[in-house]
Amino acid sequence: MKQERLSAEELAAWRGFLHVHSELTQRLDAELRAEHDLPLTSYEVLLFLNDSPDGALRMSELADRVLLSRSGLSRLVDRLQKRGLVARVDSPEDGRGCLAVITGAGRGLFADARHTHLAGVRRLFLEPLSAARRRELAGAWEELLS
Repeated sequence: MKQERLSAEELAAWRGFLHVHSELTQRLDAELRAEHDLPLTSYEVLLFLNDSPDGALRMSELADRVLLSRSGLSRLVDRLQKRGLVARVDSPEDGRGCLAVITGAGRGLFADARHTHLAGVRRLFLEPLSAARRRELAGAWEELLS
């Protein structure tokens, strides 16, 4: 028997997740833009580059990590490059691929923006939840991704 509709509880869970994700990412994005002139997606690029060995990642790998299309990431890296936050270099491994590399200026801006972002995550998402609820959510996310 094929169930065509979600139950009220299922719908509330799904829509709640979508609404909370949208609301929180919009607020976090607004804070980063206001404080650092840095959209959330740009922050994520700097995060992955900052935390990678040598501060560099292949463009294709970076696109997968930030959940952008290759062309979308390319445009974003172009904008970050114009600001001096990221550089592009040919891959030393095969010469065909391109790496995105975080610059000193990118690391500096990221370090400042990280404080703003983490404070926002704590204030908007973590602090309103009890420790038990946070553990429950962490378990639920792990269960869904396993």
